[in-house]
Amino acid sequence: MSKLQQLKNRALQNPEVQREYDALAEEFDLIDKLLKMRTAAGLTQEELAHRMGTKKSNICRLEKGNTNPSWKVLKKYAHACGFEITVEFHAA
Repeated sequence: MSKLQQLKNRALQNPEVQREYDALAEEFDLIDKLLKMRTAAGLTQEELAHRMGTKKSNICRLEKGNTNPSWKVLKKYAHACGFEITVEFHAA
């Protein structure tokens, strides 16, 4: 187990940290899906930015979760990678 994983495991033993981590799970999942789309498309951030008509720094911020993207941006990202994006609703 890496030192980073050990640190994460230790931090998650704190109930407050675990709560915050769980609250971010959906955001982490979205970021993971974005990265998987770009990887599947075989694109670099720079190539994707060119396809989207934006800057590489914007793609970087999006993939790090440092922005709150609009639906339009998410669709543009997906389309530039050759994917469609949908939303599903499930009863809580």
